[in-house]
Amino acid sequence: MTLFSLQEQPAAHNPLDIVEEIVTANEWLFDRANEDELVVELAGRWCHYRMYFVWQREVGALQFSCQFDMRVPDGKRGDVNDLLSLLNNRLWLGHFDLDHQQNAPLFRYTVLARSDRLPGVETFEDLVEIALTECERFYPAFQFVVWGGKHPSEAIVAAMIDTVGQA
Repeated sequence: MTLFSLQEQPAAHNPLDIVEEIVTANEWLFDRANEDELVVELAGRWCHYRMYFVWQREVGALQFSCQFDMRVPDGKRGDVNDLLSLLNNRLWLGHFDLDHQQNAPLFRYTVLARSDRLPGVETFEDLVEIALTECERFYPAFQFVVWGGKHPSEAIVAAMIDTVGQA
């Protein structure tokens, strides 16, 4: 997936200004609840995703999460937690987690961003692209565990099968 690139901007005081430019350029639906929060909604191949960007200026960090449009039934939380452990061992950047308020899987990552040296546009584009790629890659594993009744290790193997061609 190639995202629309913007010209490098001089450092801003709030990295969400850069993220908002990327989101606007891609014509994604978003809401900037306040100066330090941005919520984006977009459709993926498997489901809709909700991305949250929260700027925590006191620690100089941008917290990012990409939440699946999926709810995990209480009876499946143990299996999903086992799946999370297996999935996270395969990731180099970020991690999968379970939002305990909504029982929804999500991908999470935090970028350290001092206000005097904010990451560039490319960093934020990479962040979104990596999150969407990993979510799309492992969505079937969550489905296999939650609705297919598969053991987490079986679900990963089944989800990782690369198909050739189209039906």
